[in-house]
Amino acid sequence: MVSVSFLAGRWNRVATPWAGSVPPPGLSPQDSTGTSHTAQPAAQPRGAQKRSGRASRLTQNMDLRTMTQSLVTLAEDNMAFFSSQGPGETARRLSGVFAGIREQALGLEPALGRLLSVAHLFDLDAETPANGYRSLVHTARCCLAHLLHKSRYVASNRRSIFFRTSHNLAELEAYLVALTQLRALAYYAQRLLATNRPGGLFFEGDEGLIAEFLREYVTLHKGCFYGRCLGFQFTPAIRPFLQTISIGLVSFGEHYKRNETGLGVTASSLFTSGRFAIDPELRGAEFERIIQNLDVHFWKAFWNITEIEVLSSLANMASATVRVSRLLSLPPEAFEMPLTADPKLTVTISPPLAHSGPGPVLVRLISYDLREGQDSEELSSLVKSEGPRSLELRPRPQQAPRSQSLVVHIHGGGFVAQTSKSHEPYLKSWAQELGVPIVSIDYSLAPEAPFPRALEECFYAYCWAVKHCALLGSTGERICLAGDSAGGNLCFTVSLRAAAYGVRVPDGIMAAYPATMLQSTASPSRLLSLMDPLLPLSVLTKCVSAYAGGETEDRSDSDQKALGMMGLVRRDTALLFRDLRLGASSWLHSFLDLSGHKSHTNSVPTAEPMRRSVSEAALAQPEGLLGTDSLKSLTLHDLSLKGSSDTSETPELSLSAETLGSSTPSNVNFLVGPEEAPEEAAKTQELSAKDRGCGARAAFPEGFHPRRSSQGCTWMPVCSSPIVKNPFMSPLLASDSMLQSLPPVHIVACALDPMLDDSVMFARRLRGLGKPVTLRVVEDLPHGFLSLAALCRETRHAAALCVERIRLVLTQPAAPSSPPL
Repeated sequence: MVSVSFLAGRWNRVATPWAGSVPPPGLSPQDSTGTSHTAQPAAQPRGAQKRSGRASRLTQNMDLRTMTQSLVTLAEDNMAFFSSQGPGETARRLSGVFAGIREQALGLEPALGRLLSVAHLFDLDAETPANGYRSLVHTARCCLAHLLHKSRYVASNRRSIFFRTSHNLAELEAYLVALTQLRALAYYAQRLLATNRPGGLFFEGDEGLIAEFLREYVTLHKGCFYGRCLGFQFTPAIRPFLQTISIGLVSFGEHYKRNETGLGVTASSLFTSGRFAIDPELRGAEFERIIQNLDVHFWKAFWNITEIEVLSSLANMASATVRVSRLLSLPPEAFEMPLTADPKLTVTISPPLAHSGPGPVLVRLISYDLREGQDSEELSSLVKSEGPRSLELRPRPQQAPRSQSLVVHIHGGGFVAQTSKSHEPYLKSWAQELGVPIVSIDYSLAPEAPFPRALEECFYAYCWAVKHCALLGSTGERICLAGDSAGGNLCFTVSLRAAAYGVRVPDGIMAAYPATMLQSTASPSRLLSLMDPLLPLSVLTKCVSAYAGGETEDRSDSDQKALGMMGLVRRDTALLFRDLRLGASSWLHSFLDLSGHKSHTNSVPTAEPMRRSVSEAALAQPEGLLGTDSLKSLTLHDLSLKGSSDTSETPELSLSAETLGSSTPSNVNFLVGPEEAPEEAAKTQELSAKDRGCGARAAFPEGFHPRRSSQGCTWMPVCSSPIVKNPFMSPLLASDSMLQSLPPVHIVACALDPMLDDSVMFARRLRGLGKPVTLRVVEDLPHGFLSLAALCRETRHAAALCVERIRLVLTQPAAPSSPPL
């Protein structure tokens, strides 16, 4: 048993060894003292609940130093045990991995302590303790807690015949790499502290320094966070979903660029995803390759899978039933709007014109009850058919009166993907709970329609809804503008544009995890994009570049156009049968390979004492018998991934310089255009594998070398054009006079979201101007939780919080603006 002494010195707690391998729930980043509050996990079996509760109680009452000391003590004990087990390869690797855990934990604890000591300076207020520094410390605590419980498990079960040596070794090695990368992020966060002004969360150095910092950051290895460690920082209830998404993503990526139809890619992915489900390391390496090398069109295609008729129909079957769900096409016709300063005067609202000229704007009307005006002939003339899914409403004798309120919704999707159909399930729940009509805007998407097309369409649709609210079943007395992610950004910019035009602004805004800073820069929370499976940094930059009008890869293929629809179907069928044949062959070879290894495994020597367990005997086997690198990695379509798996052949993981040594950084052009890529790539190549005492790498102490990515990326576009500084694109950069025109703002953010600092800094700016603003931060959930509202109790509670914020806008009068602080 391990004795844990608390720093308070008042009492000691004897902690029995962790008796299971279930990882602890996520720890809250909200307590600046290191004490945390755990989100309630989803329903689990009674035995699992007891073990999880026990783990939670042990880690909740530990501060950072106590947790580190406990982990170091356990690591030293395990290291000594496995060092005494003979010259076997596995014993040597286990001893090495615990030596590495000890080294990284001791190096990480001081850095986290420094971040935690100043994190409160960046909070919105004392009641809202949240910012990127807290989130980074919380994430590192989660990793330390997992290693602590795994070390306890190993210490108490290492002599058992049921001890799974290979499984536990693989998990420990994966989390050691993750801990090393988190240590690098902690040093980067310290660099931000030294560079930024007091209270500022975004990197404020000159452009050259920002370019160097981000170029250095993007070369870090990421695959470890997408394999065994996937989603370790989130609530346990969300992790199976993230694993499913990651398997689907890498399977979808394998068949991308084959010029198959969307249905063909999806079907082929289902039959070839098996090896990614059983091999986390393979999945992590492929995930890293995809996020760094595939263009924005891939993400557009993958995120739009939910738009497929079959999947959207299934989602709607599980959602609330509403009386009205109609897609409307607003004609591109100018109309007049009264000015708020003098209603006798009007201003002309022109239809969207940017890039593609005048065109209709699509909106979706959702209402739980059929209200007056919603079945009028005028509105019916605007209905756009959606095929067999669209059902015409028949006039009913009983109609509900018009609602006093109206919600105008703008969906997220990185400005490049999804429509109101993807967000319809939770919008139906909103309509039922709020009892008001909801209008969701389907704006044109980048890269085909870059900025400012989406803003023009959203503003036009908002003004149309305000003017024709009677047709939508509302009197328009209270109007709330609501959106998530990119939609939150558009909510702010639509309101700024309405104020600039002098027309009515909404009575309030509810923005869920909005993006308010699209300029390429770094912040503590954006460091988390290194491990976020839903918002990797390279994906963020590609989406922003597409929205800003940056160049994207042309996917047009003359061969695909020449085949026609029937030709594509025939080819997809042939490819599907080929994938089935190759998949079966791959599985057969894997089983034959496994049986071959078993046939060459020598038995335990006869002199082996009978008291030793099977696991202990395995630890003493000579090198090479267990095989540290399986041939199943060779089933990849591209053998280039083997370079990333070579690190697993290194048996010793005790020293970061030996086992996590950085490779030569890839040719990453992060902030410049493609014409400057060769020059910038040459500068990048000049950086050696070891850290130099200049630039971003000076943040690392001597002897520490994080692992570098082996997945090269020829060009990671982040548009350096001044357009990203436009306040209608990055509302955080708007002037004080512009922000003064905003209505009351309610922001719901995620503590573990790379976009958290966008919300915190935007709320701080509004608070500094005396504007009414609230910021609620939900714990242990990823970006995009609204689309996961039906997944678990935690996401339902977070979605209910958004509904509560909207209800505040619709039921309370607008608060008067207070004088600036």
